[in-house]
Amino acid sequence: MQTHPCRLLVILAEAALESRLVEDALRLGAHGYTIVDARGGGSSGAREALWDADRCIRMEVLCDAHTCEVLGEHLQQSYFAHYSICLYVCEVGVLRPEKYRA
Repeated sequence: MQTHPCRLLVILAEAALESRLVEDALRLGAHGYTIVDARGGGSSGAREALWDADRCIRMEVLCDAHTCEVLGEHLQQSYFAHYSICLYVCEVGVLRPEKYRA
């Protein structure tokens, strides 16, 4: 099996940001994304999704290094100061590289 290098940008954020995050990702070069509901706790406290304002999402974007850098920088500048949001990046190998390149 031959894999091709790709970046996985994972965004953990308040569910209220979902539509804005999707718009940002697509506008800045992502070809797609996956979103699932998430629960957890950390320095901002616990989010148990017991009511709408307490819901969180986990958004994953597979993309090239440039798109990852541009999107990550935009999210940091636009959201970190005012929202509960966390990003992390992983180097991954994909089997269909044409799906994730600009």
